Parts: sequence; structure tokens; C-alpha cells
Amino acid sequence: MASLQPVRGTHDLLPDDFARHAAVIDTARSVSRRYGYRETAPPIFEFTEVFARTMGETSDVVSKEMYSFTDRGGEGITLRPEFTAGICRGVISNGLQQNLPLRVFANGPVFRYERPQKGRQRQFHQIDLELIGAPEPRADVEVIAVAWDILQALGVAEKCRLEINSLGDPESRAAYREALLAYLEPHRAELSPDSQARLERNPLRILDSKVERDREIVADAPRFGDYLGADATAFWAEVQDGLTVLGIPFTVNPRLVRGLDYYTHTAFEFITEALGAQGAVIAGGRYDGLIEMLGGPHTPGIGWGGGIERLAMLADAAAQPDRPVALVPLGPAAERRAWTIGHDLRKAGLAVDEAFKGNLSRRLKRANKVGARFAVLIGDDELAAGKATVRDLDDGSQAEIAFDALPGRLGAAFGDSA
Repeated sequence: MASLQPVRGTHDLLPDDFARHAAVIDTARSVSRRYGYRETAPPIFEFTEVFARTMGETSDVVSKEMYSFTDRGGEGITLRPEFTAGICRGVISNGLQQNLPLRVFANGPVFRYERPQKGRQRQFHQIDLELIGAPEPRADVEVIAVAWDILQALGVAEKCRLEINSLGDPESRAAYREALLAYLEPHRAELSPDSQARLERNPLRILDSKVERDREIVADAPRFGDYLGADATAFWAEVQDGLTVLGIPFTVNPRLVRGLDYYTHTAFEFITEALGAQGAVIAGGRYDGLIEMLGGPHTPGIGWGGGIERLAMLADAAAQPDRPVALVPLGPAAERRAWTIGHDLRKAGLAVDEAFKGNLSRRLKRANKVGARFAVLIGDDELAAGKATVRDLDDGSQAEIAFDALPGRLGAAFGDSA
């Protein structure tokens, strides 16, 4: 018999955990909507080529971390390791190039086979934002501003710092690649095996190595900013100016590179140390060549992904569920009347909780346990009078309220306390 524990790298989202996740998603959805982003939901799995082609065969994600398999039809399928490639595939598949610029928001599970760690599992969850079809630097500023506003709305912005860098345009990238190769070649034997392999295929990835000796070597490597052409320099300056105008604090990190092949120009990460080891909670960048890699026309884009688990852990307080109204009927006739009262209260938008058995004391204990704001007591006297005894569980006061008036009176009371 298989173990009844969840598979390593997965975990159950119990109600309290789910409430925290929902708070992150709802906040991100609300903020992004104010900027004109509409929600989308790409498939959880795609043809493997969608990710292998765009993320690069030499990337850690493609070579080591993807959950790929052959389905019963013989097709190579991969559970999505990130959102961007699938969303851009959807732009092509659905002919959305006529609707540019396209602003979309998404959320859901993603899958990477890696060592489970705090805030990162093999099945984890992300919020994702993409602005497709806008080549202007203002687009970069906008997507970073959305992320900043989300962090502020969650109450965690002061725990994060924004690091940004420019990866330049293709011409700048080519010039820098040659300079980096010339610097790294004499250190070839000292590099880790992975970095030695990348030296031939994609030396820029060595800048992102987590191996200590690699990091020591690249500490004195040439800086990307010294190889930016005139156009890339102007673009980079406008992004920094836009962030300054909006009052979004940032630090230029010349060693910041994104781990995927399709990034150009702006790369950024919101980083925190509040979860122990340093880690990014939102990260992204510009990917002007991605849709072209997938076989579509040249289409600029920029976006980011954010780890819901990490953001939920970082948030000051968990999402508080709606405080319910507790129904406390005593006797069969009262229980029958409570059915209709509860139905009317729920139609009015109120959360309602009712224990199915127990005396008055036990039912009131449950009301306190679930955090109810009011207890609606219904017994023989209340049925005869057509009024419920409503107890405010915060201050202990009581009032008699006609059954038909309960939705309006209690709804107003919750509104006053909001």
C-alpha cells in the first residue's frame, strides 16, 4: 500500500493556508485590474517544445527541473514550469496579435523538480502579469509599478527591495557576450562543470551561478552596462527615470540576469531576507524575442511571476474569513425556522454558521470558536413573538429583531463595523 503522505515537494492547502493564498491572489487581481489587466487561464500542461524552445535547452529549468512525459498519444507533454511561454503561445494560437497591447493576469500551480525549500515546493503557485505588444520603456515601468502596488497592498513592501539591471538589446548583448567570454576563458578550469558547459552555449548564465567559486570568478567580470549601445542606454535611462518619478525605490544590480533565454532590456527582482535566506518574491523582465521564438511575428513583451507561497508567508496577517452569523435554534420547530432564516441571511450576502446539535451552551461555544460576530437565538418564545434574540458576541449586548428584518439589520451592522 502506498504511503498516505503527500508526494515529496507537494502539500495540502488546508483552509487556513488557502485563505492566505486567496488573500494574495485577490489582492493581486484587484490591483492589476486597476491597471487594465484582464484575467486569463492558460493550460496547466503544454507541448514540451513550447518551454524547451523558449527557455533554452541549456537552462536549468529545461535540463533539470521540468516535469515532462510522453502521453498515450505519443506526444511530449510538460507541466508548466512558468506562465509566460504558455500565455505567449496562446497569443499566437488565438490570433490575438490584432488586440495588442494585451494586458493579462493569471494565477495557479506551476511545477519544477527541484529540492523542496521554504516557500518553494515542486508544485507551487504563482501570480503572473504580462504586457504584450508594448515596446516602450513606460511598459517596463508599468509592470514594475503593478508589482510594487501589490506588495504595498499586502503590507510587505518595506520587507522587499527592488533590484534592476539592463540586459540590453541584441547588439549590446552580442558585444557583452564577447567581452564576458574573453574574461572567463582563462578561468575555464576553475569553473563548475555546469558553468564550463555554459561557457560554450550561453556564458551569460554563468553570472547567475549559485556555486561559490563561480561567484568569486564573476565578481570581477565586465559589467553589462559598459556595453550598452546608444538605443539601449536611452531605454535603460527612461526606465530608471520612470521608477524615480513614481517614487519606487530601486538598486541597480549589474550582476542580475534572468535565468531564461528570452529576456532583453529590463530585468528585475523584488528580493526579501525576511524569510531566512535571500529570495525573490516577484521577478521578471522584458522578452521581446519570445513570441518570435514560438513561430509568431516579432512582438515585444514584458512581465513577471510572483511566488504565492512566499508572498503569503511574508504577509503580516493571514486573510480573515468573513465573520459569520451563528444560528442557535433550540427545539425542532426553531430548527425548522432557522433553515429559512439562514437562507435569507446568505442571500443577503452574510456568512452563516449553524451547529447541527447541542444545547445552548455548546452552540454558543461553537459560535465563539468560529469567530461569529452575532448569535441569533431562536426558541419557543421567539417563535411566538416572531422575533429573534440577537446577541452581539463582541460586547455581549442583546436585541430583539423581527425575523424578516434580520438580513437588513445584520447586514447594516456588519457594514458599520467594516
